Amino acid sequence: MDDVSQISEFGKILIFLITGIVIILLLFGVNRLLAPRNPNAEKLSTYECGEEPTGNAWLPFNSRFYVIALVFLLFDVEMVFVFPWATVFGNKEIIQLDPRWGWVSLTEMFIFLGILILGLAYVWVKGDLDWIKPNPTVPDSGTNIPQSLYDKINLQQSAFKVKEFSLEAPIAIANVTAPAPTPATPPKPMFKPSFKKPANDA
Repeated sequence: MDDVSQISEFGKILIFLITGIVIILLLFGVNRLLAPRNPNAEKLSTYECGEEPTGNAWLPFNSRFYVIALVFLLFDVEMVFVFPWATVFGNKEIIQLDPRWGWVSLTEMFIFLGILILGLAYVWVKGDLDWIKPNPTVPDSGTNIPQSLYDKINLQQSAFKVKEFSLEAPIAIANVTAPAPTPATPPKPMFKPSFKKPANDA
């Protein structure tokens, strides 16, 4: 008679988690006992990418971080979909029942990966993955005016004078009366409407 296992699958997972937690706590305890403790100002400072943080943390966030995060999320989700596909594709029982399942799943995964690689190639060619743009684009107005003329105008301080503000009212011209505006008369109609009386039926 076969022996019945007293531990279920969930019990095995629980034992695995408890063993991992105990080993981690044991390693932290050994580290606390053996590691030297020499705290100083440099060790106690806040670590932020190797530089001491200065100023306010509420600053505008570079939008290129979002692009990198979206690309990472894209391929992270790809791995989530590839893992169950691999388990089904590697199942010999399904392949033995009908060999066409293997070709269908393989074709489907090539299509899925092809769409993702096409999106990655588009982002790559567009230059969104380049953190530092090698060739900055200079705006062009399409005019034939040389840049030196613009620079000359910008250097001339006398060309740009701000008018001083004055609180004095403008001088009114005396003994001059403007004629009163005449009321506009409506134009006469071009035709005279005629209304016909309805005939009384006797």
